[in-house]
Amino acid sequence: MAAARADAAAPTAAASADTAPAPAPAALFAGAARAVPVSRLDDVRGGAEVTVNDMRLHGTVADNAAVNTLSGTNHITEGAFSNAAGIPTAIQNSGSNVLIQNATIVNVQFK
Repeated sequence: MAAARADAAAPTAAASADTAPAPAPAALFAGAARAVPVSRLDDVRGGAEVTVNDMRLHGTVADNAAVNTLSGTNHITEGAFSNAAGIPTAIQNSGSNVLIQNATIVNVQFK
């Protein structure tokens, strides 16, 4: 049985040994690219003054119950964000059956 498997695999091994290696890829554009004149780029520059902020948060809380629950208070103390980097976000929940959805939109402008 093992010999039959080896014989079946032999043609594949021989075919791959006879296959020539793939040619090296040509240089990108190979000198055929030309610069586009600035006058042609004037109408297609980025940076239009259009900002679209779109958040789609569709959470639902339904058919649930909170029985004999205790809720407390939340505190963010002085200096809690003193060494923060990036965009710090604090989400607090002091109740029951609460759905918290959060999204942040960051608009970056390069001028």
